Amino acid sequence: MIHRSRADKIFVIFITLLCVILYFLPTGFPVQDDGYTRSKGKVMAVDNQSVHQRGIVKTGVQSVTVEIMDGVYRGERVETNNILLGKLELDKLFQEGDTALIVLAGEQGKIQEANIIDHYRLDVEGILFAIFALVLFWYARWTGVKALLSFIFTVLALWKVLWPLLLKGWDPILTSQLFVCGIVACVTFLIAGCSRTGLVAFLGTISGMITACLLGIIFGGWFKVHGAVLPFSETLLHVGFSSLDLTKVFLAGIFLASSGAMMDVAMDIAVSVAEIVEKNPSISRQDAIASGMKVGRAVVGTMTTTLLLAYSSSFTALMMVFIAQGTSIVNILNMTFIAAEILHTLVGSFGVVLVAPFTAILAGWLLVAPAEEKMLPD
Repeated sequence: MIHRSRADKIFVIFITLLCVILYFLPTGFPVQDDGYTRSKGKVMAVDNQSVHQRGIVKTGVQSVTVEIMDGVYRGERVETNNILLGKLELDKLFQEGDTALIVLAGEQGKIQEANIIDHYRLDVEGILFAIFALVLFWYARWTGVKALLSFIFTVLALWKVLWPLLLKGWDPILTSQLFVCGIVACVTFLIAGCSRTGLVAFLGTISGMITACLLGIIFGGWFKVHGAVLPFSETLLHVGFSSLDLTKVFLAGIFLASSGAMMDVAMDIAVSVAEIVEKNPSISRQDAIASGMKVGRAVVGTMTTTLLLAYSSSFTALMMVFIAQGTSIVNILNMTFIAAEILHTLVGSFGVVLVAPFTAILAGWLLVAPAEEKMLPD
């Protein structure tokens, strides 16, 4: 059983301070001051006379009247155009009553130019996050607080550390490995406490991550998959980052994406064995390892399918196209995009599978006292 201790509280404070530091840490890629003002606006009226239906898509120009809801231009109304390109993934249509993000340029307190960007979603995103936090606190209580803290820390670390370092040309695989080590340490020691249980979960996760990394490097070369299969990755090459090794970025993403599942498996086994040892202090290492193996088999049995379902969402539409066109399965399995997903799924699942025995063995050795110590008189 995991108890709160002074060390745990100190660690929580430490991670909280790290979150604050990361929030204010510059990425090295500052947002350019373009002189424009970004505001929230309410759509008061729309004119669709110049919008044309072209099959299943719309093209043309939608005229939108927006009332500014915040900032120096609050209360003013402006009319702007929403250009439709005929691409469903890029176009957005506005209706009266919608809330929009609008970029304004003005002079002497008067709006000179306005550009409507997209629907304004910060409010609803904040509400969803607040509901998530409240439910987490309600169910997990103090553990929920630590889980949310680890969630925030991971987001900030990705935004302020990993992604900027990759853009600066740091080796994607080595950098991602070090990053995952830091994140796993943060999460496991926050949730399991600064204890042997946390150490077991940490070491078990890292063992699986290293395995997934090695497999990714080996089979990534054999699969001959270029990193340009990642969405928007090729865009980086055209906006000043042509020196980036996209293939390494892709391979690093394999064990980065599966590290969460590995951590889940390792934590389940570590906590289960710790509970068994606490209830039965006389248990032998062999029996503790066997119990950990049994728990691991059950967890891994569902986790591999969980990874498959999680990864499959990224190519659902593509597979539907292939099926609709009657494409041969041989052709499908040899296509670069599909091969990349197969590599992603199998390598990540392989790492998850190996985490279980590694963690069970570590739990037996680190959580169970040696036989000679048990025989000592109290």
